[in-house]
Amino acid sequence: MTRAIKRDPIYRRRRFPPELIELCVRWYITYRLSYRDLVAMMAERGATVSHTTILRWVTRYVPEFEKRWARYARPVDGSWRVDETSVSVRGGKHYLYRAVDRHGKSVDHLLCSDRSRDAALAFFRKAVTTHAGTWPRTVNLDGHRASHLAMRLLAKEDVRWQGVTVRDRRYLNNIVEQDHRAIKRRCASMLGLKSFRTAAITLAGIELAHSIHKRQFSVGLRGDADTTSLKQLWDKVIAGAEAPACGAENELFRAPPANAPELIHRRTNSRSRRTPSQPSDARPARQARKVSHGGGLYLLVAPGGGRYWRYNYRFNGRQKTLALGIYPEVPLEKAKVRHQAARYLLASGTDPSLRREELRTAKVADNRHCGGHGTPTS
Repeated sequence: MTRAIKRDPIYRRRRFPPELIELCVRWYITYRLSYRDLVAMMAERGATVSHTTILRWVTRYVPEFEKRWARYARPVDGSWRVDETSVSVRGGKHYLYRAVDRHGKSVDHLLCSDRSRDAALAFFRKAVTTHAGTWPRTVNLDGHRASHLAMRLLAKEDVRWQGVTVRDRRYLNNIVEQDHRAIKRRCASMLGLKSFRTAAITLAGIELAHSIHKRQFSVGLRGDADTTSLKQLWDKVIAGAEAPACGAENELFRAPPANAPELIHRRTNSRSRRTPSQPSDARPARQARKVSHGGGLYLLVAPGGGRYWRYNYRFNGRQKTLALGIYPEVPLEKAKVRHQAARYLLASGTDPSLRREELRTAKVADNRHCGGHGTPTS
């Protein structure tokens, strides 16, 4: 009997092989190629593909690739430089809001139809949501009045924005102005963006490729990072979401439930924030504080000296916190394993907290059914 070929669920009912689809999408968002250039290049490989088919692949798979790369994203600095650049969509002028940190690493982006106050509000809200509710220390803007008005409205809307320093210094935005060049250079080879949805997805893919070029993701391949090919990085990221590591759900199940009371997090506006490489550097403080380890994973240090692993994530638009254990019973390596297991579940559309409760309920029911001795009771 013929067995079905094992493949990623996102490629089901596709006539072309996944390797060809990934190759076309990756080359289109990375290099200055048009759809018809890719058609000619694929023809030399013996594959007959239409340019409209590649267009549909880009709009279908770029959002999925963004989610899988986001699991390996490195944290950005708290000093943001925000600016917008014009993009032509269906003959009209639209604006791409972009932000980078002081080191030139991409923070976030959003395509808007105008430069109004509502557009700036939408961008700042999206940027905070993307980084798991992490607020910047400083935001440098240009002289556009709508952006400054949006920041004042955000301060009235949420008190956490009141601690953000807003600056208006033109020379500080040189770094984001130079970073616009990569996006403009890639869009030059396109014949034109015909719809807002297609433009937003295509620009998101270009931003993703630009962030990969700037090494903003910690994929963790062995060997020298400079000699690792781009194809190897993509293969590891895309294949990594197909099947979690062995025993990942069991590691998540071993993590205890929330074992510390609600603690007030002290916000610091220090310009020199450093993330310690080991959790032993976290010393007890008068108020609870967080020691971040990237990707939403942090060590919560209580005033009494207790240390608790926590993972902040968003599911269905809601901010949630998952307890991953107590330090030092759970060392940093095991906390990262549980953290990765939770991110695998999020990538598959499952809430890690609900999944852990389901596993606990199933185990309790099984113990009752077996009478606590591993065999069913009569």
